[in-house]
Formats: sequence, C-alpha cells, structure tokens
Amino acid sequence: MTAAAGVPAPAAGPRGEPLLRAHEVHSYYGNIHALQGINLEVFEGEIVTLLGANGAGKTTTLRTISGLMHPRSGTITFDGGDITSVPAHRLVRRGVGHAPEGRRIFSRMTVLENLQMGAYSRNDKAELQADFERVFALFPRLRERSGQAGGTLSGGEQQMLAIGRALMTHPKLLLLDEPSMGLSPILVEQIFQVIRDIHAQGTTVLVVEQNALMALGVAHRGYILQTGRIVLEDTAANLRQNPAVQKAYLGG
Repeated sequence: MTAAAGVPAPAAGPRGEPLLRAHEVHSYYGNIHALQGINLEVFEGEIVTLLGANGAGKTTTLRTISGLMHPRSGTITFDGGDITSVPAHRLVRRGVGHAPEGRRIFSRMTVLENLQMGAYSRNDKAELQADFERVFALFPRLRERSGQAGGTLSGGEQQMLAIGRALMTHPKLLLLDEPSMGLSPILVEQIFQVIRDIHAQGTTVLVVEQNALMALGVAHRGYILQTGRIVLEDTAANLRQNPAVQKAYLGG
C-alpha cells in the first residue's frame, strides 16, 4: 500500500534487535493490575503509536518504559541493555526522553530555563548549543518567548515547550504522551508535522495519542491496548483499514 503524501511509508521490516523491547511486562498501582503482560517493540528509525481508550494503560506503559515506575515482573531492554529497574534520571542519560501527559513544565521558570532543565545531565557544550538551535528551529515561538515564564504560555506553546525540553536530553528514543491533548485542530496539525520533522532528523519516536487518525497518519506501526493488554499490532496502514479500528477509534 502506498503511503499518502507527507506520511512516511511503513517500515520495510525489522532489522536486527529492537531499540526498545518490553517483554511480558506487568505493572501495578497498589493492587490495581494496570499492565497485564505487555509485549512491545520499537526499532531504530521508526515512529510507533500506542492507541487505546482512557484507562487502557497507555500512560502507564510510557511511565514504565521511562523509569518513572517499575514493573513487578517482565523485562524492558533498551539499546541492548536491561533497563527494567533503572531509575528515570539514569535513563535520561542513556537516551530516553519523555514528554509526559499534561506537559508538566516548570511554570515559574522561563522557556529558556525549562529547556536548560532538560539538558541538566549533559556536558557536551558544542552539541548542546546545536540542540538549542534545533528546538528553536522546530518551534520558532519558543525563541520568541524564551524569556517568558512557562506558566504564562498558551496550551499549544506549553506543549511545544514540553517536547522541546524532552529533545534537550538528546534522546535516541522520544516518548510522547498525548501531544495533541487540548489543542486546536490547527495546532494539532503543527504538532504532528513537528513529530515528522523530529523523526526525519533521526530520532525514534513512541507516541501515545488520543487522535488515532493523526497518529496513524505519521506512524509506521501501531499497537492497540485494551485494559492493560495489547490486543492488536500491525502496520499503521493496515490499522487504518481495519474495520474494528475504524469503528472504535476512527469514527468509521
């Protein structure tokens, strides 16, 4: 199937080991069994999307991958190493960037200070300056607002800042949790164009998104999550044509 204009074609097929692999991952909130044996792979150079209804476990999956919580059983490997029990701050140094649901920017800090916080663990000054320029090229509005407090930005600008802060970690894998939530249709288009641009610059992306049509429009592959379990995995093109996916997520 030929990809639509502006949409990446599905990956030609996995080569070698995945950049990220979650194997039989079980995560809990107290006694609540949130993830019930997740199996998921992301290969270098892909955009992969994770779709599902509210409460399906999408955010929990990203939080477990990024080290904000740890699975009770199962394994997670990243870039050839076991990261199942590695804390979040160490995973940042290893190349996992995370723009969380709700943005979670530092509201009293300026835009520039928020971006600097994203780079707190880095000491590669030459590359650091290049990444500041990369973020400002992707989000010109952030350059204009660089001295403005994060909490005074619009919702769209705060989302740009959350993604920009994650990019300042210089990630091999960028985790995006609901990047279009609460945004106008025009801003949603802009955010997804930025996701394409980030991918084109060489960053692998795993995105959780409520707007399934937009997510499947940029992704190579996708997973459908229901009540803590992966129930379907396929190329994005095939998922767009799947009657059950159309009915549940695409308004078909």
